[in-house]
Amino acid sequence: MRLRMSLAAIAAMTALPATASGQTLLRDAEIEEWIDDYARPIFKAAGLPAEEINIFLIGDNSPNAFAGGLNMGIHSGLITTAETPNQIEGVIAHETGHIAGGHSARSDEMMAAATRPMILSLVLAAGAIAAGAPDAGIGILGLGQTVGMAEALTYSRGQEASADQAAVTYLDATENSSQGLIEFFGKLRNYEIITGNRVNPYLQSHPLSNQRITALTERATASASHAAADSPDEITRLKLIQAKINGFMQDTNATLRQYPLTDQSEPARYARAVAYYRGAMLDRALKEVDFLIEAAPDNPYFRELKGQMLFEFGRVADSIEPHAKSVALAPSKALLRINLGRALIGTEDTAQYPAAVKELKSALLIEPDNSFGWFELARAYGGLGQDGMADLATAESRYYAGARGEAARFAKRAKTALNPGTPEYRQALDIIAAAGPPDGAADGDTGTKRPAPEDRTPKGEVPDPQGLWRN
Repeated sequence: MRLRMSLAAIAAMTALPATASGQTLLRDAEIEEWIDDYARPIFKAAGLPAEEINIFLIGDNSPNAFAGGLNMGIHSGLITTAETPNQIEGVIAHETGHIAGGHSARSDEMMAAATRPMILSLVLAAGAIAAGAPDAGIGILGLGQTVGMAEALTYSRGQEASADQAAVTYLDATENSSQGLIEFFGKLRNYEIITGNRVNPYLQSHPLSNQRITALTERATASASHAAADSPDEITRLKLIQAKINGFMQDTNATLRQYPLTDQSEPARYARAVAYYRGAMLDRALKEVDFLIEAAPDNPYFRELKGQMLFEFGRVADSIEPHAKSVALAPSKALLRINLGRALIGTEDTAQYPAAVKELKSALLIEPDNSFGWFELARAYGGLGQDGMADLATAESRYYAGARGEAARFAKRAKTALNPGTPEYRQALDIIAAAGPPDGAADGDTGTKRPAPEDRTPKGEVPDPQGLWRN
């Protein structure tokens, strides 16, 4: 499963505002891992190609989710309003039922038309440079029609009932209860009552009927896994995720009211650490995050948050140690390696640049379409005086940002500086061919066929002129 949450660690949280309603696409290594842990077994139980399914985390406080093709969208409000992980697990299973069933009231052609501009707008947005330093250190760029997917997906009652039954099947296969899904539907109805005349976006695209609830309840209560419950550790992990999202998405004062100093729990300290950091109270933020690190020294995301705080407050050299520790604790997380690489470059000490190159190349082996990772690699090569490699990395960055013309231009520059026959030379040819004319040829050379950028789901990483990096 490829989790496409334009949620750096949310201290690494990246937020990309999408619409006038304030929706954002989010990306965060910790939350990606958390959703992946619940979604992957369900995808496998459904017989779906788990590694090919893209999950978008949408920064919106409404409890909503949607799915179509091999894409799934989850609103942050779904996570923050959930009482148990099983409730979110149930929604993921239900949306998986729509994917597995190929459900959509629209034709395939209509779905393709709805998805293509969404992906294109994301790719183009990923290449935009954020202006200024927005609140909470969150890079801002336009997201276009990302959330338009939800509007293109409206399901019939028959499809809803089918997805419900499929969800129970998948949850049974993974030995998890379906009770969370029933509880979630109850929360939706309560939400609609509380919000008055506003139509719940989930109910708008997922019509809910009494008959459907009855059928789901009968099947769920008969399940052998009905009594399965989330463990205390799983509940705590959800509360940590919720605290992190609330800390970054809410007003600082609202977070401090929600998590007062009288609450000394780990989630409350996490939320306050983020709130203090956002409120430019670095000393208080560091005090909270240091407590978290001392209590959970093997948690890479507490270290990442500390590194992010220090980096963004200009203490670049001090940020290297916590970033390096986060990578040591979670070496498979590309976002953490990019954070470390950027911190090493941020020292402006060229003696650190080879280590930065190593980290960034390792990250790009994990996420080869990470536009910001390529951008930082170009900076490192440039600092080392390796202009050909810098141009090549820039070409990759622009390619994955959707700027084909610029990608081809930098690839041609790289080609003149690289030795023919080398892997890097062929890489430049590959970019030229993919970004060039439809016949795939440029200057008489051909490269390996690669997907066009609009056919790939972007990561949402952006270069930031303020020197603030959120993956």
